[in-house]
Amino acid sequence: MKFAILGYGKMGKLVEELLLQDKHEISVIIDNEDDWKHKMDAFRKSDVAIDFSMPSVVVANMFRAFENHIPIVVGTTGWLDHYDEVREYCERHCASLVYGSNFSIGANLFMQLNKDLAMLMEPQSQYTAWVEETHHTEKKDAPSGTAIRLAEDLLQLVKRYSLWELTGSSAADDVLPIQAHREGTVPGIHTIHWDSPEDEITITHTAHNRKGFARGAIKAAIWLTRHSGIFDFQRIALELNNGQ
Repeated sequence: MKFAILGYGKMGKLVEELLLQDKHEISVIIDNEDDWKHKMDAFRKSDVAIDFSMPSVVVANMFRAFENHIPIVVGTTGWLDHYDEVREYCERHCASLVYGSNFSIGANLFMQLNKDLAMLMEPQSQYTAWVEETHHTEKKDAPSGTAIRLAEDLLQLVKRYSLWELTGSSAADDVLPIQAHREGTVPGIHTIHWDSPEDEITITHTAHNRKGFARGAIKAAIWLTRHSGIFDFQRIALELNNGQ
């Protein structure tokens, strides 16, 4: 199987390392517009692409994959405002896409735990919720895609909140606050807080390194070569974890 790597930052290099460890073939690495001009032929020979690029270029990368009928796994975040456009373009070209805010299996289990806890907390009006995330200083988007996903899941299940806001201070009663921190080389920490006058409940997922994200993306890419359509990684994470 031939893998194209789109984006050659820390995640792209880690995907490359793990693919080579597993004896997979890398057909091309594309990191900028000049690469697209000179490496398109190699890209067209790929079986699947993995994108960990930048929010500013990821939509264009997806469109190129769709146009060339190459399934693509997108780990880049910060593009979901264009989701409807991307979905329409993907469907028009009968292409395939897996996207996600976080490709760690453990993080996706944490997202399910967040929803389970939210259902228990919905009737407990004495508790207020907030989301906190910490990432490395090179991360471009804030809040993280995972934090947004966690917050949006809470909004669906806890009716006293109508929207989330990125804030470092208190918010209106119907606002779910998200606090975002950028520190050192932290791969990713996400915490859900439920606070009352009597006590506090917290759940946290801490990534020790980026390998979980890269391995999840590679599993998704192999899976995508056997399936067609548009898939949220959270929907297939448990299937992948079970080796299906």
